[in-house]
Amino acid sequence: MLDLGCGDGTLLHYLRDKLDIHGYGVEIDAHNILACMKNGINVIQNDLEAGLSEFEGESFDYVILSQTLQAMKNTEYIIREMLRVGKEGIVSFPNFGYWKNRIQVAGGHMPVSPTLPYQWYDTPNVHLCTLHDFEQLCQQHRVNILERRVMNNDKKVTFLPNLFGILAFYRFSHAA
Repeated sequence: MLDLGCGDGTLLHYLRDKLDIHGYGVEIDAHNILACMKNGINVIQNDLEAGLSEFEGESFDYVILSQTLQAMKNTEYIIREMLRVGKEGIVSFPNFGYWKNRIQVAGGHMPVSPTLPYQWYDTPNVHLCTLHDFEQLCQQHRVNILERRVMNNDKKVTFLPNLFGILAFYRFSHAA
């Protein structure tokens, strides 16, 4: 498993200890890299915007991009790179289409919430999207969505997920 933008390695630590999964992290922040190393997480310092050229094709079963997609400048490129080095990709992102976000925009302000915790002027987010936006991107770039899970706190959302879902998770592969 490869975890892109792995932060302090919490996910990889959990997967290693609970599921005996072997993984690597890619992170740019020096403090997070140090935290990974202290927890025994294999981590490589790299800017994801530069791609994943240090990894051979299909080196991993899964490549994860958790709550980082919206901070990527070149979304299509990172999705292609994820599928080049991994058999499947998994992304999660805050759903900009969530009704409370829509109300804040309609009220004249950019949304601020636990999943979008920044003000407009200090956000690392450059591409906010909805479920429909991400699915359209996948269709346009021949990415096959294998599974979608939309959450509202700890509850799975099945009714109008683009309106009532706070956080989206997708598992995907190359289209056949």
